[in-house]
Parts: sequence; structure tokens; C-alpha cells
Amino acid sequence: MSMGKRLTAEFLGTFWLVLGGCGSAVLAANFGGDGNPLGIGFVGVALAFGLTVLTGAYAFGHISGAHFNPAVSIGLWAGGRFAGKDLVPYIVAQVLGGIFAGFILLQIAQGNPNFLIDGSQAGAFASNGYGALSPGGYAVAAAFLCEVVLTAVFLVVIMGATHGRAPAGFAPIAIGLALTLIHLISIPVTNTSVNPARSTAVAVFAGSGALGQLWLFWVAPILGAMIGGIAYKWIGNDK
Repeated sequence: MSMGKRLTAEFLGTFWLVLGGCGSAVLAANFGGDGNPLGIGFVGVALAFGLTVLTGAYAFGHISGAHFNPAVSIGLWAGGRFAGKDLVPYIVAQVLGGIFAGFILLQIAQGNPNFLIDGSQAGAFASNGYGALSPGGYAVAAAFLCEVVLTAVFLVVIMGATHGRAPAGFAPIAIGLALTLIHLISIPVTNTSVNPARSTAVAVFAGSGALGQLWLFWVAPILGAMIGGIAYKWIGNDK
């Protein structure tokens, strides 16, 4: 497959992940206010992120590998599954796809005259954060550890599900369910990143607070992904 088609697939897949996942958080998580049965809440948002990866992987996996996440690309490179020369183009396509989704989501949200982004509030415009910007008030160390560990486990699941000896055709289901579980664990801690492109996509619209904390949601997921990729490279080696 040509690089142009692969990058387009990564752009579209990351666009879908951010629009579906962050869109559910912005538009539907608290629809109608607290206690309204129509609001999907944490569980709904977690499922939305998992479903975007599941459907995106089936749509684009045969084209680009369906990374949709700079940390995943770097983790697969660390695990010997992805060429280093393709890292920068993939990451650029992922970030641009995410930001475009954030822009589209903002246009939709602004269709409600009561919509307002309050950058001082945790989770503003589905942004990630720690300390005062953590949904549960978790400190920076807890947030960092959470993102490292969960991204590492995510890479282990990805590499295991796509191993040559794994059941064929089921990888997107395992990966989507893993991302759902990751969100169920960590939405209260960081609003769940494990994906620098997803974090960047909304931080650029959420204000200086989210942008000031964005460093953690690049460093921690990438570190975790490298740990997971290297660990699975050893675990999954038949020798």
C-alpha cells in the first residue's frame, strides 16, 4: 500500500477516534444534566472510545495497521513491528487528523447557544489533566503512573492480538475492549489519554490550562508504549 494511502488512513482513523470518543464526552456524557437517563456517563464514553478503535481498525487496519495514536506507533517500533522511517509521517498524520476532529467537534458543540469551554474546569472540552484539571483531583505523579502503566498494557494487548499465532480477525475486538477497560479505569484520574494525538486534538481548543499540562500526555503514553512494546517483544519471542 502506498504511503499516501497509509497516511490518509491514519488521518481518517484518528479523526474518527477523536470525533467519536471526545464527541461522546462533550455532547452526550452529561446530556440533560446530572441524573438524566439520556446522558451516557463514564461508561458510555469508555464504550465510545473502544468502539471507534474497533470500527476504525476493521476499516483501516489492512491499509495502515490502524495505529491512530503516536504512542502505539512508537511502541510498535520499539517492539520490532514498525519501521522507524515511518514514525514521523504517521505521527504527523495522526495529530492532524485529531486536530481536525477537534475543530469539527467544536463547530458542532457551538450549535448549542449554551455551550461554553471553561478551561479552569477538569475535562473541559474532553481535555486531559492532573491536579486541579483531573476529574478526581489526582496528583501529577498518580496521573503519570496511570498513563504509563495503562499504555504499556495497551501495547501488550495490541501486539498479542495481532501476533501471527493469535486467532485471525479478532484483533480489533480485543483492542477495542482493552481501550474501553482502560477508560473505565482512568477517566477519573486523567480523563484518559493513552494517546498523545487525542490529547492534543482537544487541548488546542480547551485553553492554556490543558495546553500547559499536555507534556504529560505525550511523555507518559510514549514511555508506557515503549515499555509495553519491548516487553512483548521478549515475551512473544518463540526463541
